[in-house]
Amino acid sequence: MTLDRITPRRTRVGLVSGGLGAYWPQFPALLPQLEASARRVASRLSGMDCEVVDAGFVSDAAEGAAAAEQLRVAGCDLIIGFLTTYLTSSMLAPVAQRSGAPVLLLNLQPTEAMDHESFDTGAWLAYCGACPLPEMANSFRRLGVEFRSVSGYLEDERAWTRIERWIKAAGVRAALRHGRHGLLGHLYPGMMDVSTDPTLVSAQLGGHVEILEIDDLRVRVEKVSDDETAARVALAREVFTVDESVVDEDFAWGARVSVALDRLVEDFSLDTLAYYHRGLDGETHERVGAGFILGASLLTARGIPAVGEYELRTSLAMLVMDRLGAGGSFTELQALNFRDGVVEMGHDGPAHLGISARKPLLRGLGVYHGKRGWGVSVEFDVKHGPVTLCGLGQRRDGTFTLIASEGTVVPGPLLRIGNTTSRVDFGCDPGEWTDAWSASGIAHHWALGTGHRVAELTAVADLLGLELSVVNP
Repeated sequence: MTLDRITPRRTRVGLVSGGLGAYWPQFPALLPQLEASARRVASRLSGMDCEVVDAGFVSDAAEGAAAAEQLRVAGCDLIIGFLTTYLTSSMLAPVAQRSGAPVLLLNLQPTEAMDHESFDTGAWLAYCGACPLPEMANSFRRLGVEFRSVSGYLEDERAWTRIERWIKAAGVRAALRHGRHGLLGHLYPGMMDVSTDPTLVSAQLGGHVEILEIDDLRVRVEKVSDDETAARVALAREVFTVDESVVDEDFAWGARVSVALDRLVEDFSLDTLAYYHRGLDGETHERVGAGFILGASLLTARGIPAVGEYELRTSLAMLVMDRLGAGGSFTELQALNFRDGVVEMGHDGPAHLGISARKPLLRGLGVYHGKRGWGVSVEFDVKHGPVTLCGLGQRRDGTFTLIASEGTVVPGPLLRIGNTTSRVDFGCDPGEWTDAWSASGIAHHWALGTGHRVAELTAVADLLGLELSVVNP
């Protein structure tokens, strides 16, 4: 029995390479060399976990228009124009205009430098991809087309690292644009900061917000069989260390709700889920609302972020971090440790099990603080080492912003209360960091992911058209 991660939609990258056709009869060896470079670029791109739609090599404006139509129909998430030598802007303008996708221009010459003693004009032309880059930039700006560029040489790993960031960012943008985001239940009373207009999500990020009710889950819980429940308990015992505080009845209930959550996600084709339901006096809806944590954590580990307290923007931030390969766990501030110089943060509830420092613990709780009900909760510490916080803020005018901060999870004492607590060192006074983080416009939840990811989030923000605020006091 295994916890199988979902297979996300592959990022689709459109590639068009080009050079000025007037050169080919003048320098017969040039075009074959440039086409070989184009094949190398296509090969490297194909190794970056993306689907490459190669529109071939264009030599004039007519061929550029044909490539533009091919890539428009393909529905690409990112368009890459490879400037192999000089070419006119009219050759790539239709590609950029028609695709509806972000544009990345590559200027990758064959090697680090020319051999000035032996090169003739034809050999030099293979190195002058930089020449048309300012022309493209000027023309695209006048056409109203946003673009970004990477300059280097074919085997320049620094350049390929930057290219891969753009491809990852395009994948994040596509996940949001094609995403279906579940919003189940109702807002936690009084949490003004987490309230989000679903229309703003579709307007600014794309995708669809599916409004769900607690009964959509209740009816599925009632249909889960005892055998399915037992199988989910067995899976949970493999994934978690089960603390002696866990009551068998509560464990089975969490497992039953977990199976139902899987069906809910499948039936509504959800990519994320944010939920909250208060309930009353132990009735069915309260028990369903209290039974989320196990199933939501398993969903999150599989690549379907699920969060409590109706925190739609944080489920989206977790999706961003997950698709960057950083995990992304539901997090809030818990306490400041001025003696050790760390900020303690985490949450009672859903967690990204894939970034736990060790086998996560399932703990039984007789009460969920601030919430109705009781049951099982997840306890772990995020892997020690570099981490990034990522949240989706919202301004007064409704505009979303990305907010991030890089730190390091360090070892030390943690509470044993069924929370996902981690000690994060931001390299400064914990109080000063907390004041700066709070002043950024972040809500009181965010995603905590592994690795330092600001460089990748910078690319994500660019493609989404959002401002990125990095907190680093």
